Amino acid sequence: MKYPDFNQTVPIDHVGVEERVSRLNKRSIKKDSKIQALKMALSMIDLTTLEGKDSPGKVIQLCQKAKQPHPAVPDLPTVAAICVYPNMVSVAKNALKGTDINVASVATAFPSGQSPLSMRLEDTKFAVAEGADEIDMVISRGAFLNGEYQLVFDEIAAVKEACGDAHLKVILETGELHTYENVRKASDIAMHAGADFIKTSTGKISPAATQPVTLVMLEAIRDFYYDTGKMIGMKPAGGIRTAKQAIQYLVIVKETLGAGWLNKDYFRFGASSLTNDLLMQIVKQQTGHYQSLDYFSND
Repeated sequence: MKYPDFNQTVPIDHVGVEERVSRLNKRSIKKDSKIQALKMALSMIDLTTLEGKDSPGKVIQLCQKAKQPHPAVPDLPTVAAICVYPNMVSVAKNALKGTDINVASVATAFPSGQSPLSMRLEDTKFAVAEGADEIDMVISRGAFLNGEYQLVFDEIAAVKEACGDAHLKVILETGELHTYENVRKASDIAMHAGADFIKTSTGKISPAATQPVTLVMLEAIRDFYYDTGKMIGMKPAGGIRTAKQAIQYLVIVKETLGAGWLNKDYFRFGASSLTNDLLMQIVKQQTGHYQSLDYFSND
């Protein structure tokens, strides 16, 4: 594969990006399509727990919600994946046995990435050995902002190799990249270095995912597909809390990449708090009444 010159910067029309997002957000959809979109969004969620107090019991409880998001509505899809720290991968793997729900694990010294590459690679190999289907890595933002693009590329390529058969999601932490041009450049580096998905954020800093940043990344995915024929997935993470926002993201994906990306293999939401709002809206669409959030588990 011929790599682009990462020292060159792809210019981004800031006003154009934000106006396009604003236009797409004004699209309305019919009731039947809305129910379908709500269930689709639910099927794309990476249900996540990444806290110092995580325990096997908490992870098992989360896996139960992944398998059966709301027992009162039996025809709901499961979520796409459970995302945990490497030491909880085997717990999640056992709890999800017999389902098609993936186990994802943050590795590479998440969320800062501030450890030697050798340790980040061992972190990755440990998570894969424990059974992780997907690895979420963070890029070295300090190196990127210092212009060390080849180093960032080489680190991603090394983690990709350490993943073996596991899929690699590369987190850009767009809130630390300052400009749309940097988001585009980091997206291009990640995809050429072997990312299966590119992801906006760790969810640990603000701002996390925004729709304009997501559009810039989707356009990078589109251009990469035109150049290589390879489909790369997208995962906005953090800051997406409502069903309305989730549907707006789905419209942006469809209009930028097409319906081929509207499934859990190519689009995910890293937004656990979104789950209950989706469930509440699905119940509302089916019954005509809102249920209190008290009826939905807080896992």
